[in-house]
Amino acid sequence: MKLRFFSMAVLTGIVFLWASAGFCQNAVSMSEWVEKVGQGAVNWSAGYIEAVGIGAPPDRSVGKINARPMALRAAKVDAYRNLLEITKGVQVDARTTVKDFTVESDVVNTQVEGLIKGAQVVDQQYMSDGTVEVRVRMPLYGNLSQIMVPLAIEKRKSVPQPAPAAPAPPAPAVTAPPAPVTYTGLVVDARGIGARPAMSPRIYDEDGKEVYGSANVDREYAVQQGMSGYARDLTAAQSNQRVTANPVTVKALKTGGPGKSDVIISNADAGQIRASAENASFMKKCRVMIVLD
Repeated sequence: MKLRFFSMAVLTGIVFLWASAGFCQNAVSMSEWVEKVGQGAVNWSAGYIEAVGIGAPPDRSVGKINARPMALRAAKVDAYRNLLEITKGVQVDARTTVKDFTVESDVVNTQVEGLIKGAQVVDQQYMSDGTVEVRVRMPLYGNLSQIMVPLAIEKRKSVPQPAPAAPAPPAPAVTAPPAPVTYTGLVVDARGIGARPAMSPRIYDEDGKEVYGSANVDREYAVQQGMSGYARDLTAAQSNQRVTANPVTVKALKTGGPGKSDVIISNADAGQIRASAENASFMKKCRVMIVLD
């Protein structure tokens, strides 16, 4: 009797752990920045786009052996259609979405549709009413940014930078500046200004000069991990492995561009970042985190 009780307890524990592991795999941390869109979402922190599709078998197939496979097939079609719609709405930079590029080029449109077809099914649920729910997921970076980021860089070359702010009053005379500090990354606190995420954000100073952007980064890093990571929590951003041990933290003053994904920081903070030539190393490797509401 004791042996049977022990066996049942062990079995229950295994089932609980298996269920917990499955839950944790799909769980989203409170510090992650997830943008809910239609029948899915863009997880800007974890770097993926996902969509949900629901399918039902045709009325004539209800109760028959092929009802479930037909419902599953319909759910996948719906999921991939929703994923394409969500992906086209992704902000590439402050002025352009994925859809803008697909409209301009049939080649780009075909490439994006090809990526959608390769999206992975990460979950499927069979409902008691015969319907099936499917969740599909694809990386936000990698193949998608391999297409989008170079296009955005080329397009930005012909776009004027933000207008400089009114000149600040002359600063009082100061003694010799302190020795520059070498930082391992940059954290921009962009909360409270309505900033939004993008695959290729830019950071400017108050005079409209680019502090961080396509000119600073290695293209390979930008493609594989995006030009910036995103978080909802400042502490989580500062401790993120992307910016490693000694990041500099600055406050964003306002946004730039129609998509509000470019941010403007103070000239003083910009000067602090530029002070050491060694700081160019972390920017080259896209070691930047932006904190959003």
